[in-house]
Amino acid sequence: MKISKNKISNSNGIFQFTFLFIALFTCNIIFAQFEIPKIPEKQTSVYDYANVLSASEKTQLEEKLIHYSDSTTTQIVVITIESLKGEDVSQLATKWGQTWGIGGTKQDDNGVIILLAKNEKKIAINPGYGVEDRLTAGIGGTIIRNIIIPEFKAGSFYNGLDKGTDAIIDVFKGKFKGERKQNKEKDFPILPFIVIVVIILILVSRNKRGGGNSGNNNGGGPSLMDVILLSSLGRSSGGGFGGFGGGSSGGGGFGGGFGGGGFSGGGSSGSW
Repeated sequence: MKISKNKISNSNGIFQFTFLFIALFTCNIIFAQFEIPKIPEKQTSVYDYANVLSASEKTQLEEKLIHYSDSTTTQIVVITIESLKGEDVSQLATKWGQTWGIGGTKQDDNGVIILLAKNEKKIAINPGYGVEDRLTAGIGGTIIRNIIIPEFKAGSFYNGLDKGTDAIIDVFKGKFKGERKQNKEKDFPILPFIVIVVIILILVSRNKRGGGNSGNNNGGGPSLMDVILLSSLGRSSGGGFGGFGGGSSGGGGFGGGFGGGGFSGGGSSGSW
């Protein structure tokens, strides 16, 4: 029985194509895996590997989350990366939280990891075992959709992460309402406008009463306008970021380091 050369050639071609496909697929799996960095010596709240935050933005967000951890032991950690390298954002967040042991205490597993992938435009919020009953997948999804992503689309990674972490803190305080926070005091400070209006009204009133008596207001002691000005300056000079103006300056970290690590993988994710 003779076997034609064409059949042999076709069989070899199919075999070579199959072998090449398997080899490429295997290489893609090997090289696509994201390698989680080793636990840094400085264990803190913000790791901006993708450089989406300015130095001042990173410091402000870091200080707020460290202050929250110091007062509650609950650690909220923000991590940004350039690319997922083929990984699922939520699964990578879970793996990262477990690998680093993110959380205040091992008994409580009260850690939250927020992972942002810049190139894929994806973000995940994954809570530890100890807080997932409050920060549920549904609530996490609401925070991502209604609070974080609108700010990302508006062009500010910082505002999205800042307001998103505020919302998570509100969840743990039992104050989360579910809507986007557009009228926060730090975004639209109304007090200076009130002070300006009061000063203008006082000036107008004094001009009407004073007439041509230019010397009447030169007596001893400060005028009412001076008192208001000094008072407003006193208020404005004392309020640092988030109320923690006298806090640490970017060099600090979590006092006890990472001590949790129990993550179920039941977080939330989204894209923009």
